[in-house]
Amino acid sequence: MSQVGVRALRSAALLTSGALAVSVLAGCSSGDEGGRARAVPADIAAAARADVADGGTLRWAVDALPATLNAFQADADAATARVAGAVLPALFTLDERGRPQPNPNYLESAEIIEREPRQVVRYRLNQQAVWSDGREIGAADFVAQWQALRGRDSAYWTARNAGYERIEKIERGADDLEVRVTFAKRYADWKSLFTPLYPKEVTGSPTAFNDGARTRLPKSAGPFRMKAVDAKAGTLTLVRDPRWWGEPAKLERLVLRAVPRAGRAKALTTKAVDVADVDASLATRVDRAVREGKAGAPGSPAPGSAAPGGAAPSGAVPDGPAPAPAPDAKAPSDALKSWATAHGSDEAKAAAARAARLRDRRAAAAYEAEQQALRGYVVRRTLEPAFTQLALNGESGPLADERVRRAVARALDRRELARTVLAPVGLPAEPLGSHLALAGQDAYADSSGALGDQDTEEALSLLADAGFTPEGARASAAPKEGTKAGAEGSGAPSKAPSGTPSGSAAGTPAGAASPAAAPAASPRAGAGAGATAVDVPSDEGLYIVGDPQLADDPWTGTYVLAPAPAAAVHSRLVLGQARAVTSALTAPDTAAAPDTTDTTAGRSAAPAGSAGPGRPADDPKPPRAVGAAGDTEPDTGTAAGDTPAPQQPKAQGGAPGAYAPAGTAAPSGGKAPSPAAGAPVGPLGKDGQPLTLRFVLPSGPGSESLRAVGEKIVAMLDRVGVRTEISKVPDASFFKDHIASGDYDLALYSWPGTAFPATDGRPIYAKPEPATDGSLLVEQNYTRVGTDHIDQLFERAAAELDEKAARDLVRQADARIWAAAGSIPLFQRPELVAVKKNVVNAGAFGFATPRYENIGFAAPKKK
Repeated sequence: MSQVGVRALRSAALLTSGALAVSVLAGCSSGDEGGRARAVPADIAAAARADVADGGTLRWAVDALPATLNAFQADADAATARVAGAVLPALFTLDERGRPQPNPNYLESAEIIEREPRQVVRYRLNQQAVWSDGREIGAADFVAQWQALRGRDSAYWTARNAGYERIEKIERGADDLEVRVTFAKRYADWKSLFTPLYPKEVTGSPTAFNDGARTRLPKSAGPFRMKAVDAKAGTLTLVRDPRWWGEPAKLERLVLRAVPRAGRAKALTTKAVDVADVDASLATRVDRAVREGKAGAPGSPAPGSAAPGGAAPSGAVPDGPAPAPAPDAKAPSDALKSWATAHGSDEAKAAAARAARLRDRRAAAAYEAEQQALRGYVVRRTLEPAFTQLALNGESGPLADERVRRAVARALDRRELARTVLAPVGLPAEPLGSHLALAGQDAYADSSGALGDQDTEEALSLLADAGFTPEGARASAAPKEGTKAGAEGSGAPSKAPSGTPSGSAAGTPAGAASPAAAPAASPRAGAGAGATAVDVPSDEGLYIVGDPQLADDPWTGTYVLAPAPAAAVHSRLVLGQARAVTSALTAPDTAAAPDTTDTTAGRSAAPAGSAGPGRPADDPKPPRAVGAAGDTEPDTGTAAGDTPAPQQPKAQGGAPGAYAPAGTAAPSGGKAPSPAAGAPVGPLGKDGQPLTLRFVLPSGPGSESLRAVGEKIVAMLDRVGVRTEISKVPDASFFKDHIASGDYDLALYSWPGTAFPATDGRPIYAKPEPATDGSLLVEQNYTRVGTDHIDQLFERAAAELDEKAARDLVRQADARIWAAAGSIPLFQRPELVAVKKNVVNAGAFGFATPRYENIGFAAPKKK
């Protein structure tokens, strides 16, 4: 995936009290973290240029023709990025691990030459780099783009200005090939700038920028140039640029064809396209056709039968949904009955049976023709540079309480959710461990230990501490008609005010880089009174053990932010209460057994043989932090006669100072066994109000896997007493009317990955600020969870010119985002691309920037 086009964004939050042990990120060389979490490689049938035929036309399916050719406008989309990548300069491109690399077609060098008193970057341009009219690419183009994007001239309708606002001046260097950029504020992500680079004729005036570049580009400087746009046919045609100084494009023409996702199957079966992104169901169908073809066609097994021995082709998936039977497939008895009727004495029945048999034969022939067409394709697959998250709206209602958000997160089995989507398409089913980097990137570190793995008992403990108990739900009023645990809501459009950026449903929000002010959310299911609009951090009652500022080596050891002694006692009492509630609710004879919970004391009666009131004998207590004033030895947290608790293993990931609310034990290295073999807990509530969350999901085609994940989440939450109301809404309104406006409690949507997390992450997790009208300015933080502390970490990372130090700051920010539990990364999305078998250097690119000049058709093998 090129960095051209809509880039990713994100930012975070800190918690206010509690005890959570987190292992500190160890100092390691660049790439060590990425080496431990390897990226899935690109799958593009890579071939040397000598093995690629000259000429030909490649037809590439896109969702729609680009609404604009200006990648810096709010409605720029993937098709915009595709065109820009083929026809405009990209000073830096991305490799498979998402690392920016200088593009020698445009740059001889690019480096920081001064750091004090101002950061100065010197670009040395390729002397052959010219625009399509022969003019050299130079400083004037840099200046015009900076002035258009720096945000000082409101006449320019820009979607983002990240980085450009930090520039103080741009000037010509020693000659026309040298450009010097001086920054007013240091900027670590300077490599993100000027890609794509537009000619000054586009960026030099608001009229050309806003309107002219939407439909045409007066100049280009890439291996291709625009030839024509046929809106009626839904095609945009690119042709070789004769002025291109680099290696010439192998293809003569590259045609982008508008094919909606619902029409991809027909486009493949009619051979209307050569390359097309597909969903899991269509990918499975292509894989099945390939297997059948390898089994032999004609005379291949009927659709639904496997290849001999069950073998699947390379890259195919032998498992997954059961294939559909052939249209004429009948049981032997049914086939015999059909034949007998068709040849019987009842003429009317015989005629009808013959007509039905003819329809079946025609349908079977059509199906076989479609399968034959699909055998000409292969599915290339990798992990897309984007991830799906569960968003928890923390603006108001139960989820405004960080303990409830954390409880929801601790109820989830993220690995099982990843398996649901990735295993059926043959990709590694690993949950994602970071909000700010993807597996294989240098900045990646699994910081999920700052929150902890799935643990039913800890989830119940957090909910009990927040006041949600079975007793609190028993006096509740009868539920509204049609509302029940996991039930689908009406799906009626929200009445929340609009005016926020639009986006895509189930995928990456469109215009993801466009900061916007979202209006105040309309009342949501389960919202309570008195919720604050902005999360305010508080460290009251806390002390830090192992402060990194005092340590000789600040990147080793375990750090604990623990409560004062009284809070620690309260924490143990809450854990005991949670265990008692769990035991009472999940015991086989719960209905008949008397209630033994002592709600006043916060603990249950001690069963015979237990180690103490409300705690099983073999249940270890969480360790207490060492180092409080007056402590002379570690406090094991045991009462007289108690068996000392074993030491908990260190949590994976995290950073110094990340911490959790009161009542949260240090997360263990493994998943704690849930009581009574995972039996569901009865509904929880507070003050007679049941704990119910509104879960918004898209309803359109292509969102089936997302809805499957949503149903699993519903079941997981039901096991800890959290009820949900599913509201399935149209794709067109999912993002704008629900996510951006805040009209949801829980939602599933995705963010793109980025090579520049310090810049692109901040708006997604930035602390919301109150507007003059009382609403929140959320930028892109649609969970409304954020703090000043995290904003400061992002600002420091963006200004840190030492790459390793910048990565460490990003990882610290990520650990605190995990601890805040505003958004829970689940998995990287699958990237599935159906490609004609003879197409090379194209397919599932992952992070890597496509090399358009190398894409083409395999040359015939020499005999």
